[in-house]
Amino acid sequence: MMVAYHDDEWGRPLHDERGLFEVLCLEGAQAGLSWSTILRRRVGYRAVYDDFDASRMAAYDDERQAQLLADPRIIRNRAKVQAFRDNAAAVLRLREREGGLEAFLWSFVDGVPVVNRPLTLSQVPARTALADGISSALKARGFRFVGPVIVYAYLQSIGIVNDHLLGCFRHPESTTA
Repeated sequence: MMVAYHDDEWGRPLHDERGLFEVLCLEGAQAGLSWSTILRRRVGYRAVYDDFDASRMAAYDDERQAQLLADPRIIRNRAKVQAFRDNAAAVLRLREREGGLEAFLWSFVDGVPVVNRPLTLSQVPARTALADGISSALKARGFRFVGPVIVYAYLQSIGIVNDHLLGCFRHPESTTA
């Protein structure tokens, strides 16, 4: 599962609004947990969160929130469940005011992914000035669970930052036979 995620998804530039919102939520859900835990539950998250339809999620009432906290298909953490609803409302405001997540996020890099050249995992940072700036901007717009470490992992996931190791076939400079 983790290999397939790496090979097929992680680090590929993502421009789809729903997909960007899903990954943002899931990266926040991952806080304090392993990514494999979240990947194993991704299908469940999609089912209980209406395939990450922000309009529907922002409208969840307290009864729906209580149902989510009882659903074993997701991480049943009250703060994270609340953050999903809050982030849905924040993304709707962002769409109205700034064109959406895609326009907002990619503007920080002028639409061009940052391609790093790490040789080893120890050379991949946990956060950067870019992540710090985007984290602050997201928080100012009402997003939650978007600290700089979470945001950096998010930027890697959605391909704004390419931190594939130089020897990895997914690094742009790699060649495969």
